[in-house]
Amino acid sequence: MEAHLIEWLNLSIRWVHMITGIAWIGASFYFVWLENNLNRVNPRDGLAGDLWAIHGGGIYHLEKYKLAPPKMPDNLHWFKWEAYFTWMSGVALLMVVYYLNPSLYLIAPGSDMAPAIAIAIGLGSLVAGYVAYHFLCDSALGKQPALLGAVLFVLLIAAAYGFSIIFSGRAAYLHVGAIIGTIMVGNVFFTIMPAQRALVKAIEENRTPDPALPAKGLLRSRHNNYFTLPVLFIMISNHFPSTYGSQYNWLILAGIAVLAVLVRHYFNTRHDSNKFAWTLPAGALGMICLAFVTGPSLKSTSPAVAKTAVIEYAPIPATAISGAKPAATTPAAPAKAPAAASAAPTQAAAGFDKVHSVIQERCTVCHSAKPTSPMFSSAPAGVMFDTPQQIQQLAAKIQAQAVATQTMPLGNITQMTQEERDLIGAWIAGGAQTN
Repeated sequence: MEAHLIEWLNLSIRWVHMITGIAWIGASFYFVWLENNLNRVNPRDGLAGDLWAIHGGGIYHLEKYKLAPPKMPDNLHWFKWEAYFTWMSGVALLMVVYYLNPSLYLIAPGSDMAPAIAIAIGLGSLVAGYVAYHFLCDSALGKQPALLGAVLFVLLIAAAYGFSIIFSGRAAYLHVGAIIGTIMVGNVFFTIMPAQRALVKAIEENRTPDPALPAKGLLRSRHNNYFTLPVLFIMISNHFPSTYGSQYNWLILAGIAVLAVLVRHYFNTRHDSNKFAWTLPAGALGMICLAFVTGPSLKSTSPAVAKTAVIEYAPIPATAISGAKPAATTPAAPAKAPAAASAAPTQAAAGFDKVHSVIQERCTVCHSAKPTSPMFSSAPAGVMFDTPQQIQQLAAKIQAQAVATQTMPLGNITQMTQEERDLIGAWIAGGAQTN
């Protein structure tokens, strides 16, 4: 029952996170688009620009003041709770998924790091990330946007590399996303909202507002806009083990982040010209290149457990699995063709028997109609290996997650050995026959 309740707690928090995240991202994208598309040609007195739009069967006229209207309206909508609830639900999800089960999801397989230390590193990185970002923005570097962006990118990828050493691949990615999310909500709470409150207060007191504060808030809002697409990728990355499960997962994240920012920049600037239209085909080509370089040639999950061997599947002798020394052999006479043909099914069956035994011992603890693991009340993602037919149908997924990237079993909780992974890989390379 506990596993069932945790699953529904996970679902509820994740749903809230998704709903509020869509609201926050949608508002961010819309207001950046609105700012970029204002008609600034001869605006009427006091306005920075205006825009006419049609949507949902109605025509709208939107105006932006240079600072504020002479008199504040009775009803003024503030955009803040979308950001706050997205961050709070995200941290809650981080705790439910990773911090309640640190040995399973958080800590790198084979690591002897204490769970409490790993959790402290994870939470501490959120605070440290925002403090470092805020310091850099307020420094002289903050006046050079391109250089600031480059420095922030290097620091975030350095964090990704460090996380990949101590955390599982999934946890490493999610903590980079959590740092970025904390920076984004920190921008709202510590910079954008105070600037807006100061603006409103100045108008209510009949003072001339300080234009520096709204300008600072607008800059941080643009930062949030560029952070959004990398964060969205990280949110879905746990479905794609060829990214977080690679030995070079931090470099893959860097590549995808660069492509995402380039594409976002095109959409942010296309009102002015199409000079950045090249980013769209470049982004598509970049994804194709990443798909190629992340092919099943490297099988390590992270530097903490890296073995940078190229996967070349060949039949593995039974002695390699059992540990026994091979017996001395002498040249044998050529076998008769009919006998060899009749022996092939028997050999295939014997090979699958070993694979079946490994999967039953290492995988069906979770991936079964009735999991024996207390962590799951039902098979994760509906994946079950109870029958030979199920194993054969899911051979490609087994290859990707248990052999190539070694992201399964989670945290290697069932202690699958390298010999067992090689055995499964050889069986799949041989056609994944069950009889």
